[in-house]
Amino acid sequence: MRVQHLLDLFAAHHKRAILIGSPEAGVVAGLDLEGRLYAVARGEVLNRVNEAAVAGHSGPAGYLNPGGDGLWPAPEGTRLGYTYATGAWRVSPAVTGARYLVASTTATSAELAADLDLINAQGLGIPVRAGRAVSVRPIRGGIEIVCEESFTYLGVRTLTRQECLLAAWTLSQFDCGPGCETVFPDSGPGCVWDLYAPSDAHRRLEDGLWRVRTAGDARFQLGLAASVPWIEFRRPDGLRVRRSATVPPGQPFIDIADRPPQEGPDPRGSRYSIYNDGGNGFMEIEAAGGMPEVLAPGARLAVTVTTRFTGGAAVG
Repeated sequence: MRVQHLLDLFAAHHKRAILIGSPEAGVVAGLDLEGRLYAVARGEVLNRVNEAAVAGHSGPAGYLNPGGDGLWPAPEGTRLGYTYATGAWRVSPAVTGARYLVASTTATSAELAADLDLINAQGLGIPVRAGRAVSVRPIRGGIEIVCEESFTYLGVRTLTRQECLLAAWTLSQFDCGPGCETVFPDSGPGCVWDLYAPSDAHRRLEDGLWRVRTAGDARFQLGLAASVPWIEFRRPDGLRVRRSATVPPGQPFIDIADRPPQEGPDPRGSRYSIYNDGGNGFMEIEAAGGMPEVLAPGARLAVTVTTRFTGGAAVG
């Protein structure tokens, strides 16, 4: 999809969007669409775009996944997650209804913010300010996007990890099919695990590199340990998307998984995650931050994610 088509699509459906950078090296931010970010190089949009989500609205009838790169609160499931406040899975209206404002801009960067009133599966309300500080620059053979994702706790009560878990979690989505894979360096026993359905048939360890078949044809998700330095999505057209993430000291990673709300969180924390959708032809490479032992009023939870797009449409 050409970047102008995406901008025209937002305008036609009366949803605000801005272009950070340029059509040659930029990011489209859907301010009225969860603050989703869409990487742009050589005039082409690199992330998946769900036109139905731009045209419509998520609600009781179902969730329209916009594609792009979204900021969600983690964890997804367990008794401390944010998609089971009603007992059944749904994306929080705080996320789908967020309207991001532009706090500042330069020629190649922008700071976006929105207030979200989150409710976890125990019914605890957790007000936060979501922040996405985005910058983009051309690099040899493609573009690099750096985004600091954050949640600032706006509540007045100090919370412990036993009653609240919260981390900034970015999910970057891509169209995929036969021949697509995601790779990451092996960092020893226990560096990768299944978040639900077994994925042994879809991954293998080869010459120190885990190779995961992410063709969008089988639903599974992997958690990756703090020791994994980066993850990279590879498509047969030559596109490569490498993500690396850092967190502030004192914010250990948490369990981000979609587990039933009757369960407690796994003690293993995910730095990265790989999601392969079943039958819908897309996948996600994800990065998450962490949380200290207590969440005090004014605490800021952050993760800085560097994403490099090279090859394929990134170089024309």
